[in-house]
Amino acid sequence: MRRALICALSACLLLAFSSGTALSAAAQRRPGSARPSTRVLSNERTDTRWANPLRRALIRLAPSERSKAIATVKMHTELGFANVYLLLAQWTSRSGHTWVHLRVPGRPNGRTGWVPRSALGVYHVTYRELVVDRAQAELRLYNHGHLIWHAPIGTGKPSTPTPAGHFWIREEFRVAPGNPSYGPYAFGTSDYSVLADWPDGGVIGIHGTDEPWLIPGHPSHGCIRLLNADVSWLAQDGRLPIGTPVLVR
Repeated sequence: MRRALICALSACLLLAFSSGTALSAAAQRRPGSARPSTRVLSNERTDTRWANPLRRALIRLAPSERSKAIATVKMHTELGFANVYLLLAQWTSRSGHTWVHLRVPGRPNGRTGWVPRSALGVYHVTYRELVVDRAQAELRLYNHGHLIWHAPIGTGKPSTPTPAGHFWIREEFRVAPGNPSYGPYAFGTSDYSVLADWPDGGVIGIHGTDEPWLIPGHPSHGCIRLLNADVSWLAQDGRLPIGTPVLVR
């Protein structure tokens, strides 16, 4: 009798434990019960992610449809290339909605905001970093944190300086014949000059020159000038890929 009672009690406890485990698992699967999660997407030195936009969307101060809008996702750059957004982090809410924290190209420089994950395409990654040292008039290219190349440059003169901050490469193209002042190749960044009425919106470019004797120095309206041989080297074999973070200091 006693043995039968113990067996019955054990069976009840096992059933209760099993039922509780099943209920707990069901609760974890229930919509709205998951914990919010955050994922860092870029450190802007050795590991940086970027994406092209899929649709126009409001860029907000916080990851919420109720948050203030500070800008709108733009599909193209000023020159008509597919736009590029540098991604900082990804956050998923309890309800399963995912938002992306990104850098916002445009004036004023340095803004960041949030957009729904659905507004962006596939994530791409680059392990390179470009550093613009204005004081030393030198450009440095890093791969996985290791210096792999450097070259003298010309940056903005005191009245039209090259703005400092965190930026990225948004476009690369061969310069059309008849524009020798820009050299053979040019890269467009997300940095905007102090000249708001400058052609194409005042985007800071990295390009060649027809005045090599002014490099190194500070002769430009804000753009970063390279010797033609150096900008040609950068443009070959994907050495400066789209999405590469650019630190101007």
